[in-house]
Amino acid sequence: MSISLSSLILLPVWISMAQIQQGGPDEKEKTTALKDLLSRIDLDELMKKDEPPLDFPDTLEGFEYAFNEKGQLRHIKTGEPFVFNYREDLHRWNQKRYEALGEIITKYVYELLEKDCNLKKISIPVDATESEPKSFIFMSEDALTNPQKLMVLIHGSGVVRAGQWARRLIINEDLDSGTQIPFIKRAMDEGYGVIVLNPNENYIEVEKPKIHVPSSSDSSDEPAEKRERKDKVSKETKKRRDFYEKYRNPQREKEMMQLYIRENGSPEEHAVYVWDHFIAQSAAENVFFVAHSYGGLAFVELMIQREADVKSKVTAVALTDSVHNVWHQEAGKTIREWMRENCCNWVSSSEPLDTSVESMLPDCPRVSAEGISKCN
Repeated sequence: MSISLSSLILLPVWISMAQIQQGGPDEKEKTTALKDLLSRIDLDELMKKDEPPLDFPDTLEGFEYAFNEKGQLRHIKTGEPFVFNYREDLHRWNQKRYEALGEIITKYVYELLEKDCNLKKISIPVDATESEPKSFIFMSEDALTNPQKLMVLIHGSGVVRAGQWARRLIINEDLDSGTQIPFIKRAMDEGYGVIVLNPNENYIEVEKPKIHVPSSSDSSDEPAEKRERKDKVSKETKKRRDFYEKYRNPQREKEMMQLYIRENGSPEEHAVYVWDHFIAQSAAENVFFVAHSYGGLAFVELMIQREADVKSKVTAVALTDSVHNVWHQEAGKTIREWMRENCCNWVSSSEPLDTSVESMLPDCPRVSAEGISKCN
């Protein structure tokens, strides 16, 4: 039987507790102090002590994976699909490894959008200064000049970024299943301009600056004896805190803070911003949306914010497993009527493709998408 390092660390405390509890009334104070100590120990955090370093490759080659000619992610040496449980009984470490691979795949898909789909990467906000946080979208060369038709793609919530429908599908199935690339290529083949939104890129993360706490000795008004006593307590407190931190955060993961991107701090804000600065400015007479999951909610919010403009420019909207709610979002009667005529929501269902599915909401028709539930 294996014993974790965290158990060994706590063993002396448990032994002390047992010994003290066998003592008399005088030991009650010690018992209380030890119980307080145990209550302050986060066992989940302490278990991190047993982990290997969170030091992962930053390339697919480093992970020893590559996409084959079918767009499937396979191990370079064995040809096997991706294995999540690379190390048994280390779920957190395996999850961090999966997330590291996911970030590499996000960059890989960005490269495909530019190289294979010939899309341009456009920085936003359009008037951003050099120092402020920025995001980006992707557009075809003719996105703003195509006089006939424009296709706009919006993915759902979570870790996915521009060009993706579902990271899990990219890793476990293939690029065609998990990315928007087949939609983009077909749209361009059929003469559409294309804009790919990036609604989850709402902020950048930077390391949180360390806050300097002035020493109590800086207070010159206090008597020297009192300052010395406070300094001693402060040093002892810091020593205990540093000791605990050693076990709470053994991997020394950095404390990060989020800097939100101006006018793009949420998927809803992003959709409105891209509409105002790009879609509304496009020459296309007919604009078409494809929106998955939370992307459908973002579209409905766009309609609420820009109802007249959307109605004058958008021809049809294809929703897939949309999570919008016209009641909670307080969409007016005229919006609901327009959605009934111009939107369709393909939802997860065991029914054959395009079979009508009952809806509790008075908005757009819902029909079966059969296997689309894999995207969630």
